[in-house]
Amino acid sequence: MSARSDIAPSTVGVELDEGGVYVEYTDGRRTFYNGVPEKVHGTLRCRPGKDVHVLVTDPSETEGVLVYVNDLKTHDDILESSGVGRVLLDPGEAEELFPGVTVRADGYAIEVEADPEEARGRVFVFEEDEIGEYSYELFPEE
Repeated sequence: MSARSDIAPSTVGVELDEGGVYVEYTDGRRTFYNGVPEKVHGTLRCRPGKDVHVLVTDPSETEGVLVYVNDLKTHDDILESSGVGRVLLDPGEAEELFPGVTVRADGYAIEVEADPEEARGRVFVFEEDEIGEYSYELFPEE
């Protein structure tokens, strides 16, 4: 896909807020994922061409791990210093990011499915580009 590589995530700080989710990177910077996450049961199919970030919190919801899926913009050094991981998938390829959380590339779309009980925390997906951002919280199929 590119000269970029997969990078294992480190633990980042997490703060859940009425208006969205704050993430504090290991280098001290913070970002805010705006919007109350929409509840999704089963598989979430993100729109092709969007930046997809998957966050799994710990049971206390104060820490978590954040992984960018198929991100080709961010340099390896920036991800490593921030604690954010990255996984690169070819079309048709799937990978278990964490126990209970699987990502799949279906063409240029990313699909995410999760079982928060198996993941032992809450599972959020953030989908964004220059035009807008969307937040989701994943639950098993009903």
